Amino acid sequence: MQPVLNVEDVKAVENGLSEQGVSVSELMRRAGGAAADEVMRLESVQSVTILVGFGNNGGDGWVAAQILLQHGYDVTVVSPVEPEEIKSDIARLVAQRAQQAGVAIVIGPPRQDLQKIIADTDLVLDAMLGTGFHGAPKPPFDIWIDTVMASGVPVISIDVPSGLSAQTGHAPGACITADETVTMLCLKPGLISDEGRDVTGGIIVAPLAEQTERTVLDSDPVAWRVEPIDYADVIQPHVSNVDKYSRGSVLVVAGSSRYPGAAVMAAKAAARAGAGYVTLAVPVTIAPLIQMQVPEIPVVGVAAEQDGTFSSAARPTILKLAERNSATLVGPGMRVTAGTVAVVSALMSSEAPLVVDADGLNCLARLTNYQIDDYPEVTRRDAPLILTPHRRELGRLVGLADTPPDSLTAALEAARRIVWADGGSEICVVAKGTATACVNVEAALLPEPGPAALATAGSGDVLGGIISALLARTPKDIEDLPLIASLGCEIHAVAGNRAAKKHGSRGVMATDIIEEIGLAADELEDHVESLLAGDQGEYESDLEADEPEDNAEPLLADDQEE
Repeated sequence: MQPVLNVEDVKAVENGLSEQGVSVSELMRRAGGAAADEVMRLESVQSVTILVGFGNNGGDGWVAAQILLQHGYDVTVVSPVEPEEIKSDIARLVAQRAQQAGVAIVIGPPRQDLQKIIADTDLVLDAMLGTGFHGAPKPPFDIWIDTVMASGVPVISIDVPSGLSAQTGHAPGACITADETVTMLCLKPGLISDEGRDVTGGIIVAPLAEQTERTVLDSDPVAWRVEPIDYADVIQPHVSNVDKYSRGSVLVVAGSSRYPGAAVMAAKAAARAGAGYVTLAVPVTIAPLIQMQVPEIPVVGVAAEQDGTFSSAARPTILKLAERNSATLVGPGMRVTAGTVAVVSALMSSEAPLVVDADGLNCLARLTNYQIDDYPEVTRRDAPLILTPHRRELGRLVGLADTPPDSLTAALEAARRIVWADGGSEICVVAKGTATACVNVEAALLPEPGPAALATAGSGDVLGGIISALLARTPKDIEDLPLIASLGCEIHAVAGNRAAKKHGSRGVMATDIIEEIGLAADELEDHVESLLAGDQGEYESDLEADEPEDNAEPLLADDQEE
């Protein structure tokens, strides 16, 4: 796994390395060297224009300029001020050294002159605004960024594309869209979420020092980026000695007369994800309709209200079904009524391993007065509990309905409020978004995100079905719920990539994702097995998640609220 640190904690790593004998000036030298190495790796590049800022990020660019000049490259540095006017002592020193070494320097050029400089170069090295930047770029950097983006010249960014917040992943103004980002020491949240997914390109992490790994770990990473090999402990081997019960059984409690399709999609997804037996409990008024859609899945009609939603009288039947199954998924399409709140409350009090999704989460929010962290007794249970909110649902759960989390770090903070209030290892919050986080009291795991094609109605119901199937075949005493949930998210992502290949990036529907789940799971598992066997080849789906996505269906979820 790759550690992810908040920007403020990266400063602590730099200070820690300094205490261990790696000075800030040495880190700058190595950072510039790492950037130069990436440039020199590109055989077609002979000329480089380096755009630098006022601070240490600009200092990295000056170091790279001198190294590239020494290796025979045609290098031009564009700076807003003369080297001797740079306020950062270290950056000023390396800038003066580059100037003395003969690096060509252009100070604050007009737009037309900058356009010509960039047009005549093979590559732009972006060293304008570093990890401490937030907000919108001001002149001259906003003009420089627009000029670079209009040129079409390839770009490598140092640490973070200028204009992007390395902490939040927001880019409210002009922003570089890099072909590659060489980030120093470790990953930062904004590089892998929200706008960051669109503008960073390929990310290279340059550790800079032997002591970096230990120092980063000591700085308490805010999250961990999961790599395929990490799933080796939770992927079950393929064996022939199985039956439909040993593969795990799932009860899906879902649907209403308004949203019958959500129940169908969740149940089908659980079956496609490998559950040997899936039972679907729906309001009796829609049971015949549902049975026609899923002939392979037993459908149990339970007590319903006149409006086609679950009645509180359905609780005994649903609890008996839950006792007979390995895991239960509750929520998709069920709406929020007194009856559905009663059903969700009953399941929360049961011993069933439970996945709560969609309107099940909205029922929990109502049950806890939209402040679930103030009611830890509701979520505290002995059996596993996985909550799968997207950002709007997460906001409703923790009293932020009007200002839901708008970044990965904000979502992590909200999710931690829930799991820390509960305090047990049996709960995991899957905070869905452009970068999904699987959070429990011990860690937050970030699975490989999927394509924008997943941002479609019903996609969240499909993910709920996948995760419930994985939970159903997992021993009840398993302690690594976040890794199981993360595996479900990655299967969902790979299935989304496969569906996008067939139907186009904007043409995927949730049912298309369902049809790819089985092959997606095999693809991911085969890749893990090849890694264990020593084959380091990349699997294609990892490289295609190049657009932002929301693993849920926020518009649909909002429509379902009563």
